[in-house]
Amino acid sequence: MRKEKGLINLLLTIVAIVLIVILAFFGYLVYTDYFGEATIVIGEAGYPVIENSSLNESKENEDEVIEVDLSDTNNQSNNYINNHFYNQLSDSAKLIYMELYQNKENLKTGTFTVEFGDVFKDILSQENGSDILKEEYQSAIEAFTYENPDVFYLDVTKMYINIEMVKRLFSTKYNVYINSYQEPHYLAEPFTSKEEIDKCQSQIESVRDKILANINGKTKIEKIRYIHNYLIDNIEYDETIKQENIYNIYGALVQRISVCEGYAKAFQYLLNSAGIENIIVTGTATNNSGETENHAWNYVKIDNLWYAIDVTWDDPIIIGGGRLTDDIRYQYFLKGSRTMNKNHYVSNSFTDNGKQFQLPLLASVDYAL
Repeated sequence: MRKEKGLINLLLTIVAIVLIVILAFFGYLVYTDYFGEATIVIGEAGYPVIENSSLNESKENEDEVIEVDLSDTNNQSNNYINNHFYNQLSDSAKLIYMELYQNKENLKTGTFTVEFGDVFKDILSQENGSDILKEEYQSAIEAFTYENPDVFYLDVTKMYINIEMVKRLFSTKYNVYINSYQEPHYLAEPFTSKEEIDKCQSQIESVRDKILANINGKTKIEKIRYIHNYLIDNIEYDETIKQENIYNIYGALVQRISVCEGYAKAFQYLLNSAGIENIIVTGTATNNSGETENHAWNYVKIDNLWYAIDVTWDDPIIIGGGRLTDDIRYQYFLKGSRTMNKNHYVSNSFTDNGKQFQLPLLASVDYAL
């Protein structure tokens, strides 16, 4: 009897020891899954390809005179918030766009990290998830770039989206963030500091405020015409394509030298400030010399119809000097598709293999001035 009890006690002891070992083992696994060493893989999922659409661009040469709930960062009560491209993004791309939009001030440092944590876990858990996220980032950057001309200080080709993948025994966790990766910063040349950018922004806003004061009380058409004429009268076209800031609003509005992308962004910026719905479009155009090259211009909405305005081509290079007549100045002002489609060819994507955005349909005939 005693032997049987002793055997039973031994077996119970063995079972207890086994259970303790098993529990300890699983406890160790759980502990290491949360607190122990893990395999960390950090790799940049890519940076956006945003080529300057004005490189080798088309410029008219005349031989003789012939829509989302976005905050208003400028505190202009009548500002139009561009969201035409934003509204066409996926939810994931919208999230990336919004984080960039809401951190405009922080991005002026050139080193601020935009954090997403594990919000993209569902995407990254899929096969080729990092490639999918990279495409979402590309689309978000394109929409952000062409709807926010006030971020003149960013070089988005230096802004990398990074995926940090933490592999443990029972789980894989992700951390996604945007930074400059191995670049010292993601500021556009020649900007190097937030203080410098703030100074430049103040100069831009000073020009903007003077223009807004001059169009106060005018009709929408009068406002558009005034802004259009102001840019033509105050910007010099850079034929060398070598000057700094020729693709942004600082070059156009303050330094007063630009190429077509700078013209279009300055026009967009001022129309936004005046509360007038508009977008930038890019594509190619064939000039008077028969050359078809990259180009950028604008669409403006009036009475629920869209019309095209090409400020750059309304400011042609007049060889030999002379006066810019109204026939030339308004040759591409509020034009419909029958006029614009003769030599302007819109692209629905901003980059090769980029997202195909839907553009507004132009009115078929020109606006009757």
